[in-house]
Amino acid sequence: MAKSATGKWVSRVGASGGSKAYKKSRPSNYYGALVLIVVLGLISTVLARYYYQHPATAAAGTPPAVGTVWFAGLTVEACGETLPNLTPNPNSTGGLKVLSGNVIQVSPVNAADAGKNATLAQFGVEFPGLIVSSNELAIPNAAGVANATTTYRNGELCPSTSKYPKKAGQVEYAYWSSFSQKTPTITTDPSSIHFVQDMRIALAFDPKGVVPKAPSAATVNAMVSYQAASATTTTTAVTTTTLGAATTTTTASTATTTTTTKG
Repeated sequence: MAKSATGKWVSRVGASGGSKAYKKSRPSNYYGALVLIVVLGLISTVLARYYYQHPATAAAGTPPAVGTVWFAGLTVEACGETLPNLTPNPNSTGGLKVLSGNVIQVSPVNAADAGKNATLAQFGVEFPGLIVSSNELAIPNAAGVANATTTYRNGELCPSTSKYPKKAGQVEYAYWSSFSQKTPTITTDPSSIHFVQDMRIALAFDPKGVVPKAPSAATVNAMVSYQAASATTTTTAVTTTTLGAATTTTTASTATTTTTTKG
């Protein structure tokens, strides 16, 4: 059967890839645009795959890393009065623990308390019985159990025997990021307080407008002492041994020793 006129026309177009007029009407950058789209698509795919396989790469550089040892000073204040120091828990398996003198040791053990997770809020999670939130501050007893007499919530009145009798209090947290900072930064969000070396922190329940006091000189001195001891412990001495023209160097935890043997 002979092909119809339409069939012959379709065959000719398919064989030639379009008429010369059609080819001439096609934009000059048509193929360039196609190539660009393909390249961008490939780049997007590669980047998406990389970030999927390396989700924690960007956060890995945020200190403190696992293995870091820092120290911070702490104080707790309620209605203008400084409360007793928290009970030390140096044997805690967590990375945020309390040492004597109301010093916090910041030594992350895993991702839960390292990097951006090394916050005052995480300290509250790890210390037994302690609650630090935007509307409640609860200080546990020596056994790590909640204590009603030292639990404070926004809007409660200070005792009549306190420095601010019958005044409504609010939970807030003050911190000094360095020794040179004289005026504290005050916030109601403990998760916004990220630990740094030699930080001083006050957990407070005071009437609005009251600036919490900084940790005592005794706490600061203890913090500095812990830091100095930690630096000494992690410092290794160098032992150098010379045999003829050859020299070998090893590290040891004792004083520096040099031995020379003539060949």
